[in-house]
Order: sequence, then structure tokens, then C-alpha cells
Amino acid sequence: MNGCLRAAFLLLWRRILKIAHFSDLHYSPERLAEADRCFAFATEDAVQRQARVAVISGDSTDHRLDAHSPALNALARRVHRLAEDMPVLMLQGTFSHEPPGTLSNFALMGESCQVFIADRVQQVALVGDRFYESEGPVFSPLELEQVRDMRPSVVFTCLPTVNKGDLAASVGAIAAGTELGDVLASYLAAAGRVNLVLRAAGIATVGVSHGTVNGCSTEHGVMMAGFDHEFSIGALFDAQCSAFMLGHIHKHQHWEREGRRVAYPGSIGRFHYGEEGDKGYLMWDVQTDVADSVLVPTPSRQMISIEFDGPPDMERLATLAADAHDKFVRVRWQVDEEHRQLVDRGAIETMFAASGGLKLEGRVLPVVRSRAQGISLESTVQGKVVRWCELASVEAEPVVERLQLLDAGDAEAIAASVLSRIDLTPDLRRLVATVGDDERSMTQEAIAPATANVPSSPTSTAWLTDDLFAA
Repeated sequence: MNGCLRAAFLLLWRRILKIAHFSDLHYSPERLAEADRCFAFATEDAVQRQARVAVISGDSTDHRLDAHSPALNALARRVHRLAEDMPVLMLQGTFSHEPPGTLSNFALMGESCQVFIADRVQQVALVGDRFYESEGPVFSPLELEQVRDMRPSVVFTCLPTVNKGDLAASVGAIAAGTELGDVLASYLAAAGRVNLVLRAAGIATVGVSHGTVNGCSTEHGVMMAGFDHEFSIGALFDAQCSAFMLGHIHKHQHWEREGRRVAYPGSIGRFHYGEEGDKGYLMWDVQTDVADSVLVPTPSRQMISIEFDGPPDMERLATLAADAHDKFVRVRWQVDEEHRQLVDRGAIETMFAASGGLKLEGRVLPVVRSRAQGISLESTVQGKVVRWCELASVEAEPVVERLQLLDAGDAEAIAASVLSRIDLTPDLRRLVATVGDDERSMTQEAIAPATANVPSSPTSTAWLTDDLFAA
């Protein structure tokens, strides 16, 4: 007895359908290591847990992949591995990640079980290990009778990404945002009427879609609230599915109503800086009227985030770098503008060369100079200086005296006066030159009273750049 038939027999006996729900695999050359490590773990774990069917709810790839791409080859191997033990349903995701037609070849990956590609709005019944799809968006009355006679284990309501460009062309770009939600809500309500008939016949119903629920939270903790999102919680529950499996948002979250559940598993791995929560896949237990799910964490890449209030501490970074192999590392700091040259970005990049990724976020705080309050009301330079001295708690008389000297005196006369005052104490100057380093400070204290009124040495140029009017 092969894996598909054995699992079907056990779960038919238990009347509980186990579904492995994966989403947002994002296989690409840039993200291959993370995606394949996490999805490989998830596929093997789902087989060991005896899942009856696998659902991949969109964005299996990150962008268009060439046929010879190692990323495409790795993804095909994982899907093929799943199909050895269970049927697989793959949903069309965002067109920028999965251009139309990208998933078509995966329908050929089935081994003993089928791989079904849901790339249009439809309902699909799973009978044994084979899928039977509706001709239109929902099963017609005749098809519904046939489906009930086949006694499927589950019926999927599939709602892949809707082309907003086509909708905008028909209703206008402005109305497209709100019109899309109305159109999808109408379809889900129509599918709900069919699903009620199926549930009454004892058949489990599951919704699968790819989009944004109004009020959900992104992997960075940002709430998605607005009128241009695809779904509301009420519209999803109107589909009358025991379980509604979603893709697109990379953070695991769920909503419940009367035992029924709507849930995102989040992305299979960690693909961006700052993502919150565990990464993994959902293992569902689905019955006719109720459903439950458990997040199974994958070995996703860890993230180290460190912040400095000032220049980065290189010793601390070196300690972290020793254990940063294959981890995302984000280093943040903030420094004053005059200290920005103290940060050696090149040295930090070299230090974390073995990490899975490095992001440096430096914030330079500009020097802000503000005028002293009331200084602009003074009409003379002397008045402005006096006002500044009052606000800066500086004695004004010596400063004004020197300002007047600079304004009225001759430069050579001022210099000669300073030099003459220095020459008044030649013996003390010779004494300073001969004493030791330990006694020099004491001698300077002795000289200080004699030179208290001597202006600063002309060799000091600090006064040329100081802003006398800064607070």
C-alpha cells in the first residue's frame, strides 16, 4: 500500500483531515539557501506527521526563473518529494513573483499522487489522490450532485491572485481598489452557498487564496488597514469553509469564528530584516464544521540586531561576529555630525563577512545652532554681546571691555600691550621652564594672579571660529 492510500485509510477512519499548508516559499538564486533549507525541513516533517494533502498558497518563486536555474530545480525536487506521499495543490500567487505560466510545469512533478495547479477561480474536489475541478467559478448544480456521489475527502474553493490591471481596465483605476473587494466578496458568498450543501453532506470544505486581509499585521508589525485590500474577515467566513488557508503576508496569524478558522502560515523562511515571530508551516486538522492549526517552526535564519547610542563598540561587534555565521545582522547607531568620521563602515563589513547578510543603518545628528532669545531685538553689537552674556551666565564687563578695545584700538598697539605684560614677569617665566612636570601645575597657579588680566595668547585661534551668538 503506497503512502497516499495508507494516509487516506487512516484519516478516513479518524474523520479528521490533516493538511500541510505552506506559503511564500520565494525560491530564487538570492534566497535559495534559506528557502530550500526551510522547505526541505517542512516537507519531510509533513510526511512524518502523515499529512493527507499539501497546499502551497502562492509565491512559490520570488520572480521569473529560467528552466536551468538551480532554484527552480530545487523547488521541483521538493514538490516531487511531497507528491510521493500526498496530493499537492499549488495556488497562483502574486504576478510579480509568479508570472502566469510559472507553475504549469509543476503539474508534471506528481509521482503516485497528483500535483494540481490552481491558476483560476474555481472549486476543486479531492477524491482519493486525484483532483476534480469545476468548469466555472463554482460547481454547477449538476456537478455538485456528481461531487456528492463521489464522496470526496475535501472540496477546495480556490481564489488565486486576481489581475488588478484587468479590473482597472474595466472599472477604472480609481474604483479598482474598492471594486476588487466587492467582487471577491460576492464570489465568496456564492461559493459559501455551495459549501453549505457540501458540509451538510458531511464533506470538509477548505478555502485557499492569496492576498491581504484588512486589519492583518505584516511581518514588521505594521497593520494593513484600508479600503484597497482584497479581503475582509467577514467575507472570508462567508465562504462557509471550515478552514481558509491564506498566503501573501509573511507573518503567522489567524482568526476564528464558531470553530472555523482563517490563517496565514507566514513565509517559510526569514527573507527580510526585522521580521517578527517564528517562521514555519501550518499543520491543519480539518473536520466538516471545525478546524484547527498549529505552526510548525522551520530552521529559519536568525537575526541579530544591535543599536548604539553613539559610535559602534568594535569590541562588542567582534564578539557578535564570531557567532554570526549565516545570520542576518543589522547594526544601527547614531552620532553627532562632528563625530561621524569615528565610524569605520569598512571594518564592520569585513568583520561580518561570514554572516548571511549585513545591514548598516547609521544616523547622523546635525548640529543645530539657535540664537539666544531676544538677541535680535538689540540694535548694537555691544548690546547683543551683553544679552548673550546674560543668557550664558558669563560676566559681561570683561567681555565688553575687550570688544571696545578691538573696536577702537590699533592691532599693533594691542599686541605690544599683551607682550609687555608678559615681559613684566621674566623671573617667573624662567622658573616655569626649569621646574619638573609634577610642580608645573603649582607654578602656573602661582603665576595666574599676575597674569589674570592678560588676554589669551595670539596663537590660540579658537575665538576666530566660536559663535558668540549661539545658545
